[in-house]
Amino acid sequence: MPTIRKRPSWALPESAVTPEEVFLNRRQILAGLGAGAAIGLGGGLMPSPARAESDPSAGLYPAPRNEAFTVERAITPETVSSTYNNFYEFGSHKQIARAAQALQIRPWEIVIDGLCDNPQTIGIDDLLKKVSLEERVYRLRCVEAWAMTVPWTGFPFADLVRLASPTTDAKYVRMETFLDPDTASGQRARWYPWPYVEGLTLAEATNELAFLVTGVYGKPAARQFGAPLRLAVPWKYGFKSIKSIVRFSFTAERPVSFWEEVQASEYGFWANVNPEVPHPRWSQATERLLGSDERVPTRLFNGYGDQVADLYTGMDGERLFM
Repeated sequence: MPTIRKRPSWALPESAVTPEEVFLNRRQILAGLGAGAAIGLGGGLMPSPARAESDPSAGLYPAPRNEAFTVERAITPETVSSTYNNFYEFGSHKQIARAAQALQIRPWEIVIDGLCDNPQTIGIDDLLKKVSLEERVYRLRCVEAWAMTVPWTGFPFADLVRLASPTTDAKYVRMETFLDPDTASGQRARWYPWPYVEGLTLAEATNELAFLVTGVYGKPAARQFGAPLRLAVPWKYGFKSIKSIVRFSFTAERPVSFWEEVQASEYGFWANVNPEVPHPRWSQATERLLGSDERVPTRLFNGYGDQVADLYTGMDGERLFM
């Protein structure tokens, strides 16, 4: 009998998605205009694309788009999304794109350790040889009530979990970003618990939506997006998507994440999107789409409930949504 494939509720037919050749042509036109002419949100200039072009992995992009992961919203223009970024390592404001160019992303080694049968230290380019890259269009919902839609390139988190081969005692994966206060001025702020730490359960990390990102907009990820390796978990608030990862540790104990340690009453471990659970200082019922003043209703699990809601059954005592 033929296989019947059920499309996720948030997916669109291929005809409703911007064709890849149109998207790529638009990118080429923008590149031809020159970086100095691209003014981003808040008046910041687009960083020079020359840094991305020198990335040794540049030949891997653009990767084929996985049409199972598309959304109903238009892709946020790169000139907007690349100049409005949270990256506290480089400052607490949004216009950190220029400062983030100081981050050296080669060499870049990633430690895989903890409760796993295959601990190792691996360079980012060697890791890329072990996986197949694809492009996925995801919504991103920030806890600050703004949102964007981004074409990420990367590979399923589950592929890294298989590479590590966690033991049966492992229940969580703890992730850690780089620590270099000489380069990242924000890390000189001693009131923050550097380095940035995040965590997922193994069930979350191996869910089909959990994605490790190496590129965006059809090319290697710019530094302000979290190059050379970041997380995308689109059903959670954006602060869960840790940037510039250098360590994955498999553990039996639930890790304490960066913002949970800073202010646990406002930022919990789970941080799943829910319009009915307000942040202590603002409503989460609506969100502002970057690049416009349009506000739209927030959706439970950011619209990805069909794929992730079952991860949280029987957990009524947990603060799942903040």
